[in-house]
Amino acid sequence: MKLTKEVKVGIVTTIAIGCFIYGFNFLKGKDFFSTQRKFYAVYQDIDGLVDANPMLINGFRVGMVGDIELMNDGSGKVLVTLVLDDEVNVPKNSIARVVSSDLLGSKAIQLVLGTGTDYAESGDTLVASQEDNLKQAVNKTIAPLQKKAEGLISSIDSVMVVVQQVFNESARQNLAKSFENIKDAIASLETTSYRLDTLVNSEKAKISSILSKINHLAGTLDENSGKLANVINNFSNISDSLAQSNLKQAINNADVALSQASSIMTKINKGEGSLGLLVNNDSLYRKLDKSSEDLDKLLKDLRINPERYVHISVFGRKDRNKPKE
Repeated sequence: MKLTKEVKVGIVTTIAIGCFIYGFNFLKGKDFFSTQRKFYAVYQDIDGLVDANPMLINGFRVGMVGDIELMNDGSGKVLVTLVLDDEVNVPKNSIARVVSSDLLGSKAIQLVLGTGTDYAESGDTLVASQEDNLKQAVNKTIAPLQKKAEGLISSIDSVMVVVQQVFNESARQNLAKSFENIKDAIASLETTSYRLDTLVNSEKAKISSILSKINHLAGTLDENSGKLANVINNFSNISDSLAQSNLKQAINNADVALSQASSIMTKINKGEGSLGLLVNNDSLYRKLDKSSEDLDKLLKDLRINPERYVHISVFGRKDRNKPKE
């Protein structure tokens, strides 16, 4: 059977229309020659997500975004259809996150697989999530800087207030006086430094002599270091001997003796006892002085007139009837 030209044109046209429909649906994520599963995710904001955007697992493409439509419940949420290949097992606690796939802002679905063993089936709704968009990320980065800038501006305002208070008329006068005082102090310091230099120059010989003597003294100490060590050792032995001796008992005994002596002196001052009477009553002193004076007279008379007290007879006994002088 011979095909006419019109039939051939019709067949070619039909094939072309079919290829166009297949290609269009393939670009939309619909493949009539492969078995695919569909999952759903509900987003508050898809941030520019469109049909045929890729769906990734750890950067590997496993599917694409299908239909996107608003929900009919009046909430304004967006229902997104996710088309996956059959060989991918998706746990029910997996998360479908809207992310930026490149620096130009193209969007994709990042499928974060869960850890459960209960897998989702075609038609199930996955947990939806969305990363921060560029504006939100910039705001999060800028917010701390903005807060610090506000604090810095506030500090600058405080500093400016202080500066204004410092640079008022009275403060400027005080500041000028302070600079004058500083100038005078520097001038006085220069004068003192000049005098000190003059003194050092004039007394250079004496200073050199003092330093020489100090050096000689240091040399002497170094030469006699052994003797100094012996002296220090002797002092150490003396201190050890004192520490080992019964010095505390001796001090206590001395303290007791001093206390007793103080008690005796107190009694003497009060006139108690013989010694107290002797010290405090002068009658005994006067009697002793009178007796000493009489004894002195007696001794003088004995020296001058010994015959009155001692009788020596060479020729016989002395006449008792002779009258006494």
